[in-house]
Amino acid sequence: MSRKPQFGSIYQPVKKGGVKTSVWWIRYYVDGVQQYESSKSRRYTDAEALLKQRLVEIQTGAYAGPVAEKIKISELLDDLIQDFEMNAKSVEWVRHVDKHLRPFFGELRASRLTTDQIRGYIRQRREAGISNSTINRELNRLKRALNLGRFSTPPKVKRLPIFPRLEEPPPRKGFFEHEEFLALRDELPEHLRPPLTFAYFTGCRKGEILGLQWPQVDLRRHVVRLNPGETKSGEGRILPLGSDLFNVLSMQKETRDQRWPACPWVFFRYGKRIQDFRGAWEEASKRAATREKSPVPSLWAKGKPAKLFHDLRRTGARNLVRAGVPERVVMQIGGWRTRSVFDRYNIVSERDLLEAAGKLERHLAEVETERVKATSRQLSVVPKGEPS
Repeated sequence: MSRKPQFGSIYQPVKKGGVKTSVWWIRYYVDGVQQYESSKSRRYTDAEALLKQRLVEIQTGAYAGPVAEKIKISELLDDLIQDFEMNAKSVEWVRHVDKHLRPFFGELRASRLTTDQIRGYIRQRREAGISNSTINRELNRLKRALNLGRFSTPPKVKRLPIFPRLEEPPPRKGFFEHEEFLALRDELPEHLRPPLTFAYFTGCRKGEILGLQWPQVDLRRHVVRLNPGETKSGEGRILPLGSDLFNVLSMQKETRDQRWPACPWVFFRYGKRIQDFRGAWEEASKRAATREKSPVPSLWAKGKPAKLFHDLRRTGARNLVRAGVPERVVMQIGGWRTRSVFDRYNIVSERDLLEAAGKLERHLAEVETERVKATSRQLSVVPKGEPS
C-alpha cells in the first residue's frame, strides 16, 4: 500500500482507455500555482524522494522547477551580456561569448551540461592553437553565466558541473625600460602617443585610459578622476598629473577644442574613440627594434612585439616605487585592491638586482673601511708608562 505524502501528491496518470501509466508523477503547489512533474521512474519511492526534494527547494528559495530543465545555455549567455552592460564592465569578452561559447554550448540545455562536454570545448580550442590562459578565461565566462542563472529568482539553473582548470604559465614579467618607452613612442602614430605616455606614468589599465572623458579631467587641479563603475574594481580613483602628463593632456584638449569640439574622449583619432590598435603597435615595435639609428632590439622577438600594452601597467607600478612613492599610494593610483595582486605587478628587473648588488657592495666596503680605521686608531694609542 502506497503512503500518502504530507506535501503534494503522487499519482499515475490515466491514459486513453482508462489504463494507468507505469511511471509515477508528482503534484505540488508553488505560490498557489499547481505544478506537475514526472519522476521518470516506476518506483513510488523515487517519486516520493523527488517530491520531498521539491518541498525543500520551495522552502529554501532554491526551487527552479521543470522550467529550468528546458533553459538553454544561449539564454544564460544573453543574461551574462546584459550583466556586463548593467555593471559597465568591459564588453571585450562579449566577442568571445558570441564567437566561441555560443556556437559550441548555445543549444545545449543547462541542466544537461556535463564536464565531458566542457572538455570537448577545451580540446576544440586547443586544436585551434588557443592558450590555456585564454581557455580558462572563456570558461570563467560560461561559469559566470551559469551562476547568474543559479542565483536568479526563480533559479534557471539547478546545478553546476565540475569545470576543469587548465594549468597556466607564470604571469608575464614584461615591463618597459625608459629607452624602450621613448623608442616605441617615437614610432607610434601620433594619436597613440598620448595614451602610451599616460599608461607609462600611471600604470592604468587600457580600458580605463581609452574610456576617459573630459569631465573626468581637471587641469586646474592637475588631477584625473576615475569614477566608480568605470574601473575593474568598481571603485573610484584620483590620479595626480605630473608635468609630463599635464602637458600631454593640455595639448590633447587644445587639439580637441580646435578640431573636434564635440568629442567627449580624452584620447581619440579623428574625433572618435580609439579602439583596437594591435596592428599599429606591431608595426611600431618592429620599426623601433630594427631602425638604423639607435635600434632597440628588445622590443621585437620571435616575429612579434616583445612588449604588450599591459606591460605598461607593471612599468607604472615599478616607476612609482622607484621614485620613492609609498606602496600604499601606488596601489591606490593603480587600482590594486590586494597586496598579492600588487606584488605581481611590482616586478623587480635585472637592473634593480644589479643596483641592489652594487648598493650591498658599497655598504660592505664602507663597513670594512670603518673597521680598518678603528683598528688603526687602536694601534696608534700608546699606553702610559711604556716607551714610544
